[in-house]
Amino acid sequence: MSMLSFERKYRVRGGTLVGGDLFDFWVGPFYVGFFGVLTLFFSVIGTALIVYGAALGPTWNLWQINIAPPDLSYGLGLAPLQEGGLWQLITICAIGAFVSWALRQAEIARKLGMGYHIPFAFSVAIFAFISLVVIRPVLLGAWGHGFPYGILSHLDWVSNVGYQYLHFHYNPAHMIAVSFFFATVFALSLHGSLILSATNPKKGERVKTPEYEDTFFRDTIGYSIGTLGIHRLGLFLALNAGFWSAVCIILSGPFWTRGWPEWWNWWLDLPIWS
Repeated sequence: MSMLSFERKYRVRGGTLVGGDLFDFWVGPFYVGFFGVLTLFFSVIGTALIVYGAALGPTWNLWQINIAPPDLSYGLGLAPLQEGGLWQLITICAIGAFVSWALRQAEIARKLGMGYHIPFAFSVAIFAFISLVVIRPVLLGAWGHGFPYGILSHLDWVSNVGYQYLHFHYNPAHMIAVSFFFATVFALSLHGSLILSATNPKKGERVKTPEYEDTFFRDTIGYSIGTLGIHRLGLFLALNAGFWSAVCIILSGPFWTRGWPEWWNWWLDLPIWS
C-alpha cells in the first residue's frame, strides 16, 4: 500500500487554528495550512537574508561565514543592517519559522485526534533557541549577547562564554542538562539495540515479539519499562536535556556573574565540616 493511499483516509477537513478551509490543503503527502505557508515565508526570507549577509562578508567559505549580532553599544535598540541589523531580522525570521512549524504540528495533531506531545516537544527546542537569542540578551540589556550565526564563529562564542565563567561545567544546571543528554543517549541505545536484535533474528528464526524484549531486560536488570514506557521515558529525558541546557545559559550572566566554581563555596561552608 503506497503512502499516499494510506494517508488518504486521514485527510479530514477541519482542525485548523487559523485560516479555516482556505488554507486546509496538502501538497503531495504534506499538509500545508496557514502556518505551513507562514513557515515557508519566514524560511525563504531568512535564508535570503543569510545569503545576503554572506555576500557582504569577506568569504563564501561555509565554515567561516559569520553574521554577528549588534555591538553591545546598541543595547536593545535596532542596529544598522550591516552592523547587526541583519542578525536581528534573521532572528525574527527564525523564530517565526520555528513557532509556525510548531503550530502546524498542532493542527495536524488536531486533525488526527492525537495529543499535543509533538508540538510541545518541539516547543522545548524553540525555548532553548529563544533563551539564547532573546531571553538572555534582554536580561543582560543588549542584543550583542546573542550568539553569531556561523559555524566556527558560533563555536568560538560557546568557548568564550564558557571561559568567561571559568569552568562552565561547574554550572549546576549545566550538570543536570549533560546528565539528561547522556541518559537520553543511553536509553536510546538500549531501546534501539533491543529493537534491532528482536527484528533481525538469526536465519531461519522468527522475528521476536515484545514479550521477548520485556523478558530480556527482566533477566538482565530485573525490570522492563515496556514498549510504551520506553518512549515516555525517552520523551522525558530528551525534553529535560533541552530545558536544562536553556536554564544553564539563562543563569549565566543575568543571575550569576562570577566563576561557577565559586558557586559551590556553600558546600564548603556547611556547618558539618567545622
